[in-house]
Amino acid sequence: MISIISTRRLREMTEAVDGLLDQAATLEARADAAVVRHVADLDQMEARAGDAEAEADALRARLLAEVGERARLEAEVERLRAQLLLDAEDRVALRQLLKAVRKQDHRRVYVLFRWGAFHSVHLSSQAAEEAAETEGADRAGWTRLAPGAALPPASEIDWRIQALPLGGA
Repeated sequence: MISIISTRRLREMTEAVDGLLDQAATLEARADAAVVRHVADLDQMEARAGDAEAEADALRARLLAEVGERARLEAEVERLRAQLLLDAEDRVALRQLLKAVRKQDHRRVYVLFRWGAFHSVHLSSQAAEEAAETEGADRAGWTRLAPGAALPPASEIDWRIQALPLGGA
């Protein structure tokens, strides 16, 4: 079967096809632009996600450091509490010793030092020596300095006994 198309109808159909092709080109351009926008948005989201992951990792590391610091500080507090209790016990013992010395009318006490740090208080030099010897001091290691002689630095002397007058303390 043969169809006959008039020139006018052919022109209308050609114009319709051209219009449809123009619409298709416009739609394709819009679709391409939308794809480009979506790809750019996706890239931005991926970059933000990477930044968020890095920030989360940094926060995790900071949290771990803070937890470690807290544990260290808690241990330090416990150590200081224990030291405070020991210091309080030492003060009580020293008060009791001072009361006992005052009752016995002693004029001085003998303080035992180990490497310059306070160790104990005694009523006689001999008692201080015996206490040091029970802690491992050499029995023959005691020396006496001449009156007026300069003492070496306390931190250089293993064990030292120093007489302290009570004089109304």
